[in-house]
Amino acid sequence: MSALIDELRRRPKLPEPAVARAIRLAAGASQEQVARELQVSSVTVRRWEAGSRRPTGQLRDDYCRLLAALREVA
Repeated sequence: MSALIDELRRRPKLPEPAVARAIRLAAGASQEQVARELQVSSVTVRRWEAGSRRPTGQLRDDYCRLLAALREVA
């Protein structure tokens, strides 16, 4: 396998927008809190959860890790 494929397989999976919203709500976190944690606007988080935008790059990875942590505390 190529190094690229291996790297992509190791990346955390981004849940579907409705699942991401459910994880956040189950943990009791607001969109504003998630936005502050990721240093984005609450509008950005709202768009991710609505499915009209998707995070990319390092922000995507950070969002995935945050959602995984929120899932653990829910």
